[in-house]
Amino acid sequence: MSAPTPAVRPADPPARPATGAPFRTTLSAAVLVTGFVLLSLNTRVAFGQLGPLAPVAGFSTGAVTLLGLIPPLCMGLFAPLASVVRRRFGEERGLFGASVLLLAGAVVRMLGLPGLFAGTVLVSIATAVVNVLVPVFVRSRFQHRRVGVMMGVYALSMGAGSALVAALTVPVWQAGGHSWELAIGLAVIPAALAAAGIAPQLGHARGRRTGRPGTGRGTEAVPGTGAGGGKSAPVTVDAGGRGLVWSLTAFFGFQTLLFYTTLAWLPAILVDAGVAGTVAGGMQSLFILGVAAGGFLLPVLAAARTDQRPHLAAVVLVCALGYAGLLVAPGAAPALWALVLGAGLGGGQAVAGVLYVKRGRDHEHVAALSAFAQTGGYLLAATGPVAASVLHTATGAWTVPLLVLTGALALSLVASLRAGHDKR
Repeated sequence: MSAPTPAVRPADPPARPATGAPFRTTLSAAVLVTGFVLLSLNTRVAFGQLGPLAPVAGFSTGAVTLLGLIPPLCMGLFAPLASVVRRRFGEERGLFGASVLLLAGAVVRMLGLPGLFAGTVLVSIATAVVNVLVPVFVRSRFQHRRVGVMMGVYALSMGAGSALVAALTVPVWQAGGHSWELAIGLAVIPAALAAAGIAPQLGHARGRRTGRPGTGRGTEAVPGTGAGGGKSAPVTVDAGGRGLVWSLTAFFGFQTLLFYTTLAWLPAILVDAGVAGTVAGGMQSLFILGVAAGGFLLPVLAAARTDQRPHLAAVVLVCALGYAGLLVAPGAAPALWALVLGAGLGGGQAVAGVLYVKRGRDHEHVAALSAFAQTGGYLLAATGPVAASVLHTATGAWTVPLLVLTGALALSLVASLRAGHDKR
């Protein structure tokens, strides 16, 4: 009797493609970009409110000077904290924690004048962490060809959010019975949205730490980042023998000095030129709108080139035109000078992030360059609002302070020469 023929096991059906995968990828990307935009919208909101309020809310010159000094001083002192946060928690958790701290600071700013000072310190510390982590976050979570666009989106959103809140600040002050505390409270809304928007990225941080895929597009943890949960030594920049880091620091420092000094005193300059206080406050919004436009355009253009020196020279020329207008005819075309200065200084602020990414060898080097340049740069910038106030008080006019700012602008061009290209 012949042996029975073994039963033939039917072949497994071919695996069906995971039809939901493209949808999940698209959704993750949308959540990533949305969270990034909400974070960016919030980053400078609190700093843009003082200018419109100062001419109408009765803040003293000393209060305005101190409130203009706090942000750059704190951002310089606490920029190194971002590197510690990144090594310990990673970019996603660091950005979320900074957003929560910024929200707390926005609430504290509503609690009278002492709260305004204390809350501004908290907001500035949180912003210091965001400033350093954003270039690393963009490099690690977005394709290399998208770096310029995303840094531009960061600057555009940052300027747009600040301009919108600045434009609403005085109307809210008027509608609220001349309560500057209520007007300052506007900043709570974008702060809450930023924290909520970046929160989904905590899943990406957990997935990377455990080896599971997280949400959104990303890269694996790089040894030494601290993102994988292990201990690692901090990555430092050999600043002593390298011109690059000093060039980056000086360029960023002078540009930031110009930005925060102009942000603090532009309305006062225009009021002294005969512009009405409410109109001068509106020019502050136009200035920030120009910051958004220049901050978007320049990184997109600069990131497409290997040599950014022509773009840095363009920043200086545009700013020089704005300061010349304020010197020669400040009351004749205040809207034009505000927009031109905003576009130039916004481009100068935003292109620094591109320089960190372009000159950095890897994520660690980008973080180190960013932290070092922002530490020194913001400390240099902190002298600007105070120096402008002292010079104005001593001379009784804004001519000397504006000439000094123009000189600092020329120094920023000289400082940029090394930072603007890869040395061969």
